[in-house]
Amino acid sequence: MTGSNGSGGAGLASGENLKGAGFMLLAMAAFTIGDSLMKQVSQMMPLYQAVALRGLMTLPLLLLVGKVSGGLHFDRLWRERRLIGLRTFAEVLSTVTFFLGLVALPLAIVTAILQATPLAVTAAAALFLGEKVGLPRLLAICAGFCGVLLIIRPGSDGFGLPTVFVLISVCFVVLRDLSTRRLPKDIPSASVAFLAASGVFLVSLAIASREPWDAVPAEAIPLLLGAGCALVTGYISVIRSMRTGDVSFVTPFRYSALLWALLLSWLISGYFPDGLTLFGAAVVVASGIFTLWREGRRRRAAARG
Repeated sequence: MTGSNGSGGAGLASGENLKGAGFMLLAMAAFTIGDSLMKQVSQMMPLYQAVALRGLMTLPLLLLVGKVSGGLHFDRLWRERRLIGLRTFAEVLSTVTFFLGLVALPLAIVTAILQATPLAVTAAAALFLGEKVGLPRLLAICAGFCGVLLIIRPGSDGFGLPTVFVLISVCFVVLRDLSTRRLPKDIPSASVAFLAASGVFLVSLAIASREPWDAVPAEAIPLLLGAGCALVTGYISVIRSMRTGDVSFVTPFRYSALLWALLLSWLISGYFPDGLTLFGAAVVVASGIFTLWREGRRRRAAARG
């Protein structure tokens, strides 16, 4: 179900679109809160032990939700096994590199860099999938990447390996999203999400098993439970969002993650980015919203023929 697919203002104001936007806001809040909890847990125990334990809590919840919603049909995945395998591979590596950056950088900085993902997806789709990108969108993409440079500031004292890991994570997220675009619409989202989460769990378990496991501190248990519940909530909400409202309407609400990250970074660690970083983040967000608006406008024009 895609909600209203009209091209006028009535379509944008439809209840389905507003519902989809609400699910997207909930998803971004859940993902950001979950990342914040995992950052705290990583200070109490080895990183990938924490990621594996989160997966151990998350997978049964995803399986239960998938069964209740009727979205677990693994037999359909086999015919697209190469594409599913590529997507899962990208999901795993994007998660591994993301956490390598997150443990060393403020949540607000990591989230600000990740806001370039929609721009990078648009650029990659033009390069590798042959999608048409006009001059206005091309200029917006360039402006967005300049905004990223203002955030990371190569050559500065704050630029190091953790920042590189976050940039690599963005690249793998782009690969994941491009793979997702190529999946047939009858492939159940719940099955894809469960498979991706399973891949992350198995790889993190393999990495963590290379060293003896630490005892899990009592104070880390509620944080891990919260992170697992937040991840499941994010998965479900983002799927509901994309299947309820028009993509061009609900996708800009992804940028609300930056507001959550700024708030949580300030409340938990007292960190707030400087003016240049905030300006760079604003450029990235504005460029992304403009690109999504142009894309929605192009699709509506094509639909009218």
